[in-house]
Amino acid sequence: MVWLINRQRYLSFNNLQISQTFLRKLLRNNFTNIAIQRNMQVFDYFFEYFLDLKSKNYFCKKIILKIFNSIQSFTTQSKTIVTLGTFDGVHLGHKKILEKVIASSKNLNAESVVLTFFPHPRTVLQSTEEMKQLNTIDEKIVLMNELGIDNLVIHPFDKDFSRLTAEEFVKNVLIEQFNIKKIIIGHDHRFGRNRTADINDLIEFGKEHDFEVEQISAEEINEAAISSTKIRNALNEGNIDLANQYLGYEYMISGKVIEGKKLGRTIGFPTANIFVEENYKLIPKCGVYIVKVNVLERAFFGMMNIGTNPTTDDSKNQKIEVNILEFDNDIYNKSITIHFLKRVREEKKFDTLNDLKNQLNLDKEATLSFAKKNS
Repeated sequence: MVWLINRQRYLSFNNLQISQTFLRKLLRNNFTNIAIQRNMQVFDYFFEYFLDLKSKNYFCKKIILKIFNSIQSFTTQSKTIVTLGTFDGVHLGHKKILEKVIASSKNLNAESVVLTFFPHPRTVLQSTEEMKQLNTIDEKIVLMNELGIDNLVIHPFDKDFSRLTAEEFVKNVLIEQFNIKKIIIGHDHRFGRNRTADINDLIEFGKEHDFEVEQISAEEINEAAISSTKIRNALNEGNIDLANQYLGYEYMISGKVIEGKKLGRTIGFPTANIFVEENYKLIPKCGVYIVKVNVLERAFFGMMNIGTNPTTDDSKNQKIEVNILEFDNDIYNKSITIHFLKRVREEKKFDTLNDLKNQLNLDKEATLSFAKKNS
């Protein structure tokens, strides 16, 4: 079976680049190979193809996900079921809303549309606040695709957009651009310039312009008791178990393997040094973690250290290193994805390299024990 993906090798999203790395994440379960057709229209959509191994013929099964890099670029002939928000983390609370959107679109013979924003609105409107995010754009695309959303619109958020009045937003975006049939939104959602409009205003707009408004009640939201802020706090505290529980999947980071000092190999623990290009991506609290490593289209257990390597380095620069178990390939400049499974301990400064090596052996035993129980 082959996935044939009609996209350029690199797709520009403002000043960002969406690489092929996230496309490979679609190669899960029974998918065994991937082919990239280049020079196609930017932000074209994914096609799913099945390959008949006898006749060598491809045929299209369905469109998987359409991605648009602005509201203005979105187009459809169908009516739509819309929701909007930052959806940072695409966690279990978000999934309740998104599943309602998907179910409603099927029942009403419409297309599902998720409108989200980059950069995060808070970083634009409160420029003094540094805000790390749970998902990169690549990750959010993959998560939305896995849920079964039809259309993902990632709009560049800026101060001009924030100045749209509620009426302008409804008429220019929801009606004229999205051809809306229904919007599903949280009960406390506010929109328009200075966030002056609320759910009651939206209901009145719906009556005026003939679209339905479904609100997610406070009870439904509170029942989940999950928020992106809670997940960020858990990761900043090193509480991987709680973060993964709220997310509904293993928290991950992706990057490129870069050259390091190669000290690990001298004590029997070679590590891959990882550079995460997206500087807005939240890196969990410093310490040692048991992880799952996806590299070269295979999965391995590993132990990761996030920190400054105080035993061997006085620079205080944070590094991300992973020792991959039962692995000895050259992966410099290769893409790598790390899934966080469990936190083992704090990073510690040891008196000697031998003390460090002894501790690493204990960490390895803990990782192997975990791997044996969870393989």
